[in-house]
Amino acid sequence: MRLVGACPRPVAFFFEGGAGPPSVAPARPVRQARLFARAPLPQEPPPLSLTAEQIAIACARACDEMKAEDIVILDLRGLTQVTDYFVLCTGLGDRQLKATAENVRVSLKEQGVEKLGAEGEAAGGWVLIDYVHVVVHAFSQEARDFYQLEMLWGDAPKIEWQTEAESD
Repeated sequence: MRLVGACPRPVAFFFEGGAGPPSVAPARPVRQARLFARAPLPQEPPPLSLTAEQIAIACARACDEMKAEDIVILDLRGLTQVTDYFVLCTGLGDRQLKATAENVRVSLKEQGVEKLGAEGEAAGGWVLIDYVHVVVHAFSQEARDFYQLEMLWGDAPKIEWQTEAESD
């Protein structure tokens, strides 16, 4: 074994055809590779047990649990390829926005639905949670009035998410 360059630890070289250097012409040195246990390859995600519409309704109900206001589900299928549904809701303050977004994340995770990503801060007045087929927008009242997504996607039909008992 010999030290090579400024390597912090010794690197072992073995020669082809034997354990040590041959007495005649040296053969090409071959570095002995260590065998590392490889991490298992990621498995295919399980198929969705919920449809996109069911996920959207579950998001709306999670928003409702945190007393968010003006909860609307817009069906964007056929209007855009970005997503299938928008869930829009309004929170009265930063704490309510943060609690609403967190409740959506936790509720859907319990149902086996993982988010793709999340953007925004409650302090900024807009939190977005992306579930690929469903995008949740939790707004402050000022941000919702400014962006007016219901007007922008005015052609999108609204999905009824409350049962008769809930709407009373």
